Amino acid sequence: MYTVPDQTGRRIIVTGANSGTGKEAASRLAGARAHVILAVRSIEKGERAKSEILAQHPDARLEVRALDLADLSSVRAFAEGIDDVDTLVNNAGVMIPPTRMTTGDDFELQFGTNFLGPFALTMLLLPALLSSPAPRVATMSSGTANFGRIRFADPQWLEGYNASRAYAQSKLADLLFATTLATRATERGWSLLSTVAHPGYTRTNLQTAGRNLDGGNRAPVRRTILPSQGVEQGAEPLLFAAADPAAEQGAYYGPSRMGLVGPTKRVRRLPRSARRPGVSEPLWSLAERLTGTSLPA
Repeated sequence: MYTVPDQTGRRIIVTGANSGTGKEAASRLAGARAHVILAVRSIEKGERAKSEILAQHPDARLEVRALDLADLSSVRAFAEGIDDVDTLVNNAGVMIPPTRMTTGDDFELQFGTNFLGPFALTMLLLPALLSSPAPRVATMSSGTANFGRIRFADPQWLEGYNASRAYAQSKLADLLFATTLATRATERGWSLLSTVAHPGYTRTNLQTAGRNLDGGNRAPVRRTILPSQGVEQGAEPLLFAAADPAAEQGAYYGPSRMGLVGPTKRVRRLPRSARRPGVSEPLWSLAERLTGTSLPA
């Protein structure tokens, strides 16, 4: 199992830290002596996760704060309460709701929660991050980004809604966001490191939670013919992206075996979906317009 390097003195925000890869990442970062902020939609679930992490790491420094990435007012309120942070881990997300659903700001749920919320959060936290001697933003994408495309004519999927394709769009947007942020940080001479990861085929409640947002009790969709892995292994690309001194600017990390399972490796070539010309800049401009946020001067 990957050993997280010592994080003493670092203050790290992990979104979606009450379950799945977020909880695993928060636990192991806390075990490496980071001060971890569990940014969660449900304070009750966040406090439960905090207690479970403390049972493993009694000396962990943890705090729970409310953050709903599907509500830009919540994103702003959260960011206003942060004046000291070294690393932001954009992990939280939602996957394949049963029908087209929207955020509090009337964005398609997956595009809003998985991409626009984290984009706004990052922009709002950048002034605090840039005060750190070694700031870092690690963003969780997905292997489904390989099959995504940005529907600029209808990014909110008002027509012909397809939950799986909308999810792929949102995770491709995350990948493009992270790599574009890396480019812009380098252009501005910032010390900010922007990295991105994907968990391969990791078994978490993500496969169930989204499908049951309408109160249903549907079983997760799993292709059992494919190899899968537990959250302990599945969180490791994100942990490497968030904490390892060997992580590189704009680099993309994932499992080494077929991109599905196994130890972490760098994905040397971005998927074709992320290499299409004329996508990154319009996407960034769209996100700025929709969220009302942008890079600090």
